[in-house]
Formats: sequence, structure tokens, C-alpha cells
Amino acid sequence: MGFFFFASRAAARFLGEARIIHPGVSTAALLVAAASGGGLVAYADSAGENASSEPSQEAPRKKKVVVLGTGWAGTSFLKDLDCSKYEVKVISPRNYFAFTPLLPSVTCGTVEARSIVEPIRKMLDKKRKDVAFYEAECFKIDASKKAVHCRSAVGTNFDGNGDFMVDYDYLVVALGATVNTFNTPGVMENCYFLKEVEDAQKIRRNVIDCFEKASLPNISEEEKRKILHFVIIGGGPTGVEFAAEMHDFLVEDLVKLYPAIQDFVKITIIQSGEHILNMFDQRIATFAEMKFQRDGIEVNTGFRVVKVSDDLITMKSKSLGEVSVPYGMAVWSAGIGTRPVIMDFMQQIGQTNRRVLATNEWLRVHECDNIYAIGDCASITQRKIMDDISTVFKMADKDNSGTLTLKEINDVLEDICIRYPQVELYMKSMHMLDIRDLIKDAIGDSHKESMVVNIEEFKKALSHVDSQVKSIPATAQVAAQQGHYLAECFNKMDQCKEHPEGPLRMTGTGSGRHNFRPFRYKHLGQFAPLGGEQAAAELPGDWVSMGHSTQWLWYSVYASKQVSWRTRMLVVSDWTRRFIFGRDSSRI
Repeated sequence: MGFFFFASRAAARFLGEARIIHPGVSTAALLVAAASGGGLVAYADSAGENASSEPSQEAPRKKKVVVLGTGWAGTSFLKDLDCSKYEVKVISPRNYFAFTPLLPSVTCGTVEARSIVEPIRKMLDKKRKDVAFYEAECFKIDASKKAVHCRSAVGTNFDGNGDFMVDYDYLVVALGATVNTFNTPGVMENCYFLKEVEDAQKIRRNVIDCFEKASLPNISEEEKRKILHFVIIGGGPTGVEFAAEMHDFLVEDLVKLYPAIQDFVKITIIQSGEHILNMFDQRIATFAEMKFQRDGIEVNTGFRVVKVSDDLITMKSKSLGEVSVPYGMAVWSAGIGTRPVIMDFMQQIGQTNRRVLATNEWLRVHECDNIYAIGDCASITQRKIMDDISTVFKMADKDNSGTLTLKEINDVLEDICIRYPQVELYMKSMHMLDIRDLIKDAIGDSHKESMVVNIEEFKKALSHVDSQVKSIPATAQVAAQQGHYLAECFNKMDQCKEHPEGPLRMTGTGSGRHNFRPFRYKHLGQFAPLGGEQAAAELPGDWVSMGHSTQWLWYSVYASKQVSWRTRMLVVSDWTRRFIFGRDSSRI
């Protein structure tokens, strides 16, 4: 026993001295050198002590990002997000992305349904190790517990109801919107909608059903006129494009297949406003109405639908009162509404009596630190400069003199224009070259470099600026840009915490700069296909184009905007097939 004790101490002393003299000597070499003296026992004890004294270094936990929805906003966010930085989970009741601008083309067979959809799992194929997808529907958002409650339609848990819960660090709400019936009686029961791929497929089948039913020998002429009366309620882009597609389907294909009943077909658009396409330039709206009149499409403007039964549509106008018309199929495209889960969430956070979630300019939901909302389910609340005018004045008044020189204003002008974009828009609308023109126009000062204004004069100069605050439309273009912007913010979140790139903080208790620049929507233009290989376009720079050449521009833009080469080739091949063989009228 004494021998082993002596050998162990000798081995330990040898190992210690060897490490001091030769610090680069490997552990294996020391072990072999000491083994003959019984030092193996001593080394094993020493190694165990050293191992236990070293602190364990675990990799930092990735923040959990949960994305609700796979529409334009959610898909754009996922495509641009660096998923290696986060633990990403996607929850949606549909496992694909649909190119919704082409839904009217699906209703008449111009484009096949599967040509405009791309599986989400395939889109995220390169990120599949970092992204989890759950085909389920979120029915509750619990902001206090940072969790979302979901219900699966394809699988069940042990309780048999398919409910489960997912927690998050950051939540991106991109659930889109649902149809808005304005509580009109009979709409949900008797009208078709055009929000999803399934809606377009139902319309396509019902159109063929109407023609087949009207071809039966026991149907009277009056019944044929009723069955073949197609009514579109809503004169926006979706309703107008569907009417144009329906007219092309009739004159190019169905008249050859159903020659005996072609004279009974009628297409009607009911619009509550004075013109269709009222969000477009007036020249486009007038052109569309004149073209539809030539094509035999009836446009009833100034009518509001008050009731829809199984065979009659009752509408009301100021001049004619109530009018009822028989119909065979009605398509409702008169607006968008709020999903129940969003309404419930708004009640939780105190945003009652609103149509959509209110976010700030950085797309963060008000009163929720880690919840962002993008797409049709949210709207940006642009802060008004007059609400912060005193703070802005104090920030610019660096010498605390109670007045601002032109230099002091110019020093913070860039931050003001970034934080309050309406300032720049107002100056452009009034054809002002710089801030001097704005101040001079308000206070009537002369052309002096040392122009000085007090706070009352400063308020007067900016008093009309907030008139340029405009709401952003609920379009696919806006949703895609919001998704891209938010993904960029997430990608550089850590970097911008140390090196902020946003404007100066002019509200709240914080100081310094915002981490990011606020979201700015850039309008890239909009199209309205009008049938007969004609379209209208409103592009940046007040450029309006109408006619056959614009239709070919529409083809090129919509083909290039497809999310993959697969869908791009499928859509182009569908267009080519339609040119050569016509549309398919099979009821499948």
C-alpha cells in the first residue's frame, strides 16, 4: 500500500514538472512516461479533478420565431429570413402559397389551379433543418403567456380534438383577411367568393353547371335567362377581372360548345360607388366602363346590395329605390373583413372597434413588444408630427435658445423626414425645394440665411403637413414588401442594437436612435386586365397605359413575379395552351 502511495505521488510530481518545463507536451505522452511508476492511478485522479473544474460551455439558445400564415406577407418574410439565427416555426391551415392575382383566371380555366400554387415545404427546402411547418389553424393568441393555440385538421392528440400550443419569443402575424359581407342577409348562404384557390375551383364548376342546366330540354327561356345571369357584386380589381375572364370564356369558348343558349347569357357588375376601379386613375375607370359597355357587360353603379336570396338579388339606389333582379350565380367581391382570431386578439390588447390590428411604423403591434403584424390583417398607424411638435422643436434647439435657425432645422431634417414621411410628401405636393420654402410660405420671411423661428412659427409652418398621411392599401404588393422589410430587420437585429440605423427617437422615454428605419411602402404600379387581350396599367410617375400592348406587359410582369421556375413555366404553358386549344370546359 505504501508503494502505491509513493508511486502515485511520484507520478503526480513528474506530471506537474513535465507540464511546467514542457507546456506543449501532450497528455498521452505524459501518461505513457508515468505509467511505469504506477502513475496511471494518479493521472486518472488528476484528470477527473481538472475536468470537473472546467465550466461547461453551452451554445446560446436560439430565439423562437413563430409565423402565422403562408400568404403573401408570411411567405415573403420566410423567403428572406436568415433562419440559421432563429428557431422558426410556421403555422398555417394550408401547406402552400397561392399566387392570388391569378385566381380570376382559374375560375374560367385560363390557368389551372395547381399552376399558381407552390408547396411551402418545397419553398423552404433549403431551410428545412431550421424551419418546422405545422398544418393547423391558430384560433387564439395568448400574448401574456407568449403562446399561440392551434387546431389541426389532419391530426389529433390524445384528447382527440387536435389542439396544441406553441410558445414563441417573436410572433409574426400574417393571417390575411376574410370576406366582408357587411352583414348583408343571404350573402354567406348564396354567394360565391374569390379569396382562396378552393373558391376559384367552386366557381369554375358552378359556371359549367349553369350552362349544362340551361341546356336541358325542359327549361323555359325565362329560366334560361335567370340561370345564365352571372352577377359580380363589387367593382374592384377582382370583380372587374372576373367579369372580363367570364366574358372571354363565353365569346371564345362557350359559344362554340353551347350555341343554342348563347343569347341568354348576361354578365352584370354591381358597384356601390360612382365608378368601377375607383382606386385607379379616372382615365382607367372610364376606359374600363366604355369597354364593358361595348362588350355587353352591364355595369350598375351607385347600387348597394341589401339582400341576396337563392334566386333574387335586391339592390338599392338613391334614384330608383329598391330593385330586385333574378340571377343564376353571384360572386361577392365587395371588400375584406377581420378573421375571428384577430378580433379576439384585438379585444385582449385593447384595440376594440377596429377592423384590423394597429401597428407602428416598424410593424410592431401596439402595446405588444414582440408581436408583429403584416399583410391584410394589419394597418400602420403613422404618427402625426403635430402630436410631437414640441419634442421635435426641443430636439432641434440644441442651444436651448427658444428659437431655431435654418441650420438647426437642417441638422435634424433628415431624421424628421424619415420619422414623419408626410413632411417630404407635403413639400413635394406643394412644389417646395427645401425646408426654407416651407417656413417662408408659413411665416412670410425673406430670403435670409439666418432665418430664425420660434415654436409658434414652427408649428404654423408644419400645421398642414399631416394632411398627407395616407393609409396603405391592402394589396399583395404591400404584404410582400412588409414581409421583406421585417425579415431584413430580423436578420440584422443584433447588429442594429449596437449600431442603430434608424432616425432619432422623438417620442417615448428612450433616447438615441431607433434600431431600424421605419417601413416605407413603394408603389410599383397596378394592373387591371379587361378582357379581349386588353389591360390597363397605372405605373409610378403618373404613367397610365391601356390597350393590347399593356396586356402583354401584364403577361410578362405576372410571369416574372411567380415564386418559382416551376410555377412560372406552368403559368406560361397554360397561357400558351389557351391560345392554341382554348379553355377546358370539363366539370372536374
